[in-house]
Amino acid sequence: MKKIAIPTRDEMVDDHFGHCAYYTVVTLDEQNEVVGRERLDSPEGCGCKSNIASVMQKMGITFMLAGNMGMGAYNKLNAHGISVVRGCHGKVEEVLKAFRNGELKDSLESCDHHDCSHHGEKPVYVIPDLK
Repeated sequence: MKKIAIPTRDEMVDDHFGHCAYYTVVTLDEQNEVVGRERLDSPEGCGCKSNIASVMQKMGITFMLAGNMGMGAYNKLNAHGISVVRGCHGKVEEVLKAFRNGELKDSLESCDHHDCSHHGEKPVYVIPDLK
């Protein structure tokens, strides 16, 4: 089983995980089929300074498909056993489908400020080794 968190705003992947409206949490079985879906409300304020990483770890979340985030947040999530794929853009369902098909790869891009309007709108579709 895999549990994935996707920072969401209006059914789209939010450009910055720390400012999303909520997280779409999806559970996949061993065949990468969706077997569960829930909503995790985002903490008020900046998510990167919250306890959201430990909350996600307790929920069993092991992947985050995000638009972008700073290195502090990236490192904090990784320290809590959550692998991050940055550079995701578009509708949550399309990004989830790309992940399930093995077509996402981390963009290696991080923010150094809280205004993330500088990111492009194209999703990153590259076949990675996410096992």
